[in-house]
Amino acid sequence: MDLRDAYTGAERMLTLRGAKLDEHGHLVNEERQLQVTIPKGVREGQLIRLSGQGSPGYGGAPNGDLFLEVQFKPDARWRTQDRDVYQSVNVSPWEAELGGPIEVTTPSGATVEVNVPAHWKSGRKLRLKERGIPAATPGDLYLELHVVLPPASTDEQRAAYSNMAKAFPQFNPRSGQ
Repeated sequence: MDLRDAYTGAERMLTLRGAKLDEHGHLVNEERQLQVTIPKGVREGQLIRLSGQGSPGYGGAPNGDLFLEVQFKPDARWRTQDRDVYQSVNVSPWEAELGGPIEVTTPSGATVEVNVPAHWKSGRKLRLKERGIPAATPGDLYLELHVVLPPASTDEQRAAYSNMAKAFPQFNPRSGQ
């Protein structure tokens, strides 16, 4: 499921393949569709119980329960840890060094304005308290900021990089500073 469903809750149609008893009491394979309610605040690994939707009971007993394990679709933008969400956000070199506001679309679909502090290093995290997966005690949303360099495809842009190299003659990104 999409991570957004954990923020808002959702109704989803699932196609299930399983066994059922035919009119002669023999197990046969069947495919059926179920409307499933995904509760707001569900976490990865959590089980959703669908009462009476499991395998047929023996000797006329009612059907068992079906348990669905929640798994979020892989998405390069974010990952979860319990109720906390880690979101990768690209920033320009000037946004990281000078600081200032940026707009970020969160997994819930909301657009928020975040102030990046000046002199921010690539890979550091900004915490947005209680913006993670909702619950009585909601998780936090951590924005992992990554500095992305713009391509220099024109003479003017290459000159800007050349001027930057001249302005920082002692800078060595491999020195660990």
